[in-house]
Amino acid sequence: MLYAIFLLAGFTQGVSGFGSALIAMPLLTTFLTVRTAVPLCVLNSIVITICLSLQLRRHIDWRRIFPLLAGCLPGIVFGLLVLKHVPNIILRISLGLLVIFYAAYNLFGSARRKIKTEKTELSRRWAYAAGFCTGGISASLGAGGPPTIIYVTMTRWTDDEIKAALSIFFLITSIFTALGQAAGGLTTPLIMHDFIRSAPFTLLGVWAGVQLYNRINRQIYIKIMFWLLLIMGGVMLV
Repeated sequence: MLYAIFLLAGFTQGVSGFGSALIAMPLLTTFLTVRTAVPLCVLNSIVITICLSLQLRRHIDWRRIFPLLAGCLPGIVFGLLVLKHVPNIILRISLGLLVIFYAAYNLFGSARRKIKTEKTELSRRWAYAAGFCTGGISASLGAGGPPTIIYVTMTRWTDDEIKAALSIFFLITSIFTALGQAAGGLTTPLIMHDFIRSAPFTLLGVWAGVQLYNRINRQIYIKIMFWLLLIMGGVMLV
């Protein structure tokens, strides 16, 4: 089960550039506590984003990424405190609500977004806010992508620039989050053991996703993924 989850998570991010944690966390929490699943998911996120960052390194624009990172670091500190002290049931419900919100935003908000064809260069304050939210949610729930993904899709960046920015930003975020979790005693030897066992399947998933990046209908795949997320988020609230 663990291997299949990270195989699917790696494949999803290889195809779309995001979504590994959103796929993995709801599935992992069916048999693990949130406090156990988050460090495991963060470690596998490092593996995924290293691969994608190397592939897209030519499209990385550090000037655009620094504001996101500046907001992210204090968010990580806040998120680690939440993960360590908030009861598992509250974390699980919060994750379920996050997954439902983001899936619904993409499924039912797409028509409204298509009407707005002109994109703008957003104020840097929005980058700081998106970074803080991503850092906090990543450290506490393991699936902090939505705030930054929403932010970058509202910019004038190209698809490759967006995918590159997300990959390097999530890589750095995951590294700092993993270090904080290790320092806080949240990353146990058992979690490291499970990570070592699951990492090859994560890599295989990323490789398969990258190979099929231009060969499958990504829009249909992503739409199916969001419908599944909507269902999984609902199950987490039961």
